[in-house]
Amino acid sequence: MTATGEGLPADRYGRSSAGLRHGGSQARADRTLKIVGAVLGAGLLAVVAWSGVSYISGQKVSGELIKFKVVSDTAVEAHLEVRKDADTAGVCTLRAQAEDGGEVGRKDIRFDEREGRVDKVATVVTTRRATAVELIGCTSATSG
Repeated sequence: MTATGEGLPADRYGRSSAGLRHGGSQARADRTLKIVGAVLGAGLLAVVAWSGVSYISGQKVSGELIKFKVVSDTAVEAHLEVRKDADTAGVCTLRAQAEDGGEVGRKDIRFDEREGRVDKVATVVTTRRATAVELIGCTSATSG
């Protein structure tokens, strides 16, 4: 071998500089992979965005637990604010928990009012003293 590299196999150590200068097939493959990756990434982003929008728009009844107050060893009062379509009836589920985390009461509260925003205070009867109240969730309900 000589000092100029004569006698070395072509492309033995990767792409040759001549192939890169002349737009070789490897550069074309890299560009194709980048384009395919960008298209797939954009498609995935579109699917995630569509899923999020359809989930949020599908929620016809939403609620928020504003506050609660322990009124006795066997009852708690919970103040709920519910947002819904005026012509939609809704049901929200509350759960009362004891200090050890165990469930001591549960109640479904129905909202039949023909208003878009409803405030309601409900009493949840408990089997022993509750220390927390949690809003499990709200859904639309069939009237009847």
